[in-house]
Amino acid sequence: MHPPQRSDDERAHAFRQYVEPEVEVLLRVARTLTGPADTEDLVQETLVRAWRSVDRFDGRHPRAWLLTILRNTNMNMHRRRRPDTVEDFAVHPDARPAFGVDPPGTEDQVMASILPDDLERAVNALPSKFRTVLLLIDVDQLTYSEAGDALGIPVGTVMSRLSRARDRVRKHLRPGFATSVKEER
Repeated sequence: MHPPQRSDDERAHAFRQYVEPEVEVLLRVARTLTGPADTEDLVQETLVRAWRSVDRFDGRHPRAWLLTILRNTNMNMHRRRRPDTVEDFAVHPDARPAFGVDPPGTEDQVMASILPDDLERAVNALPSKFRTVLLLIDVDQLTYSEAGDALGIPVGTVMSRLSRARDRVRKHLRPGFATSVKEER
């Protein structure tokens, strides 16, 4: 049984209360799942779907609810054929980024200047399923449960993939380190 329909004011209040505080998390997770070119499109479509279904949301676990919408929206968007996106924002000088965030690429540039090249290569060398979990947990700072919701996988799988990802990064960064640690035990 669905809760009764809300008035427009009640719907707007629920959206502000449950959805708006999670927009930054949605942007970070979307960037991890899709890359910078599709981040804003994915979040915008997620927000539209959240608005449409906020009447049916019970108020419990808004982040999990939104990450599930994001995951399903991402899968649906990849089923369709997508047009090419604009790579050079200088071509559109009056364009402003959605939600007041920096244009795509800024975070990547900052992270590239901070992360040593070896670490970046180690993370990029990971298979996608391991890299995505590592980024969602260690960079986007999601909980295991939230990462599981975003990816549609059990928490145990998140934990296993994260452990394997971290182990592979350590081995890549210090090839002899993992062997010497096992010998010490």
